[in-house]
This record gives sequence, structure tokens and C-alpha cells, in this order.
Amino acid sequence: QVQLVESGGNLVQPGGSLKLSCAASGNIVTIYTMGWYRQAPGKQRELVASITSDGSTNYADSVKGRFAISRDNAKNTVYLQMNSLKPEDTAVYYCNANRWRFGLRADYWGQGTQVTVSS
Repeated sequence: QVQLVESGGNLVQPGGSLKLSCAASGNIVTIYTMGWYRQAPGKQRELVASITSDGSTNYADSVKGRFAISRDNAKNTVYLQMNSLKPEDTAVYYCNANRWRFGLRADYWGQGTQVTVSS
């Protein structure tokens, strides 16, 4: 069973930076596609950034140039570096691991970490 534990959420002023971490059980970060999603109150959960097993990254247009996803294979940890934060980045951020096998996608989620951008 895959377990994901996020940390690093906090209250930060606009223009500030935060780094989120997602610690995964087992050696999965090089096998699964790892991603960060976020959900703001009253809104649907949306993909923020992802990194595939071969290291390809993908970002939502709203965070391109400001956020960076990375991983440390030895620590089984994925990170989301968030710079130039805006109030609209306020949300609960969730770590996701997914993998397609036999035509089915398996998703695993962390419990979420709150990011609040406010002055």
C-alpha cells in the first residue's frame, strides 16, 4: 500500500516562497507519476505540477515560471518549490502518486497540507 505524507504548508505573505514535501512509502517516486494537486474552498481539485518516472514535468499555466517540482530518489520524496506566491494560490495541497497498470489507473493521495497566502 502506497502512503504519502505531505508537509511544509504555512501562512505566507504575497510574493513569498514555500517548499512542500511529500514523503512516500517504498521506492515509488521513480516508478509512479508523482504530482501535486490543490483544492481551494468551493473549487474543484486541480493539477498543479507532475513529474513522470522518466523525469518529465508538467505544470498548470497558472504556476508556470513560479513553481518547480522535483524529487529525491534516495529519500523517496517529492518537492514543490513555490515562489512569488499569490493569494489565489491559497488552497489545500495534496500529493498524488498514480500509475497505469492493465488499463486501469491507480491513484494514491496524501492527507493534504494547507497553504495560505495573505498579508
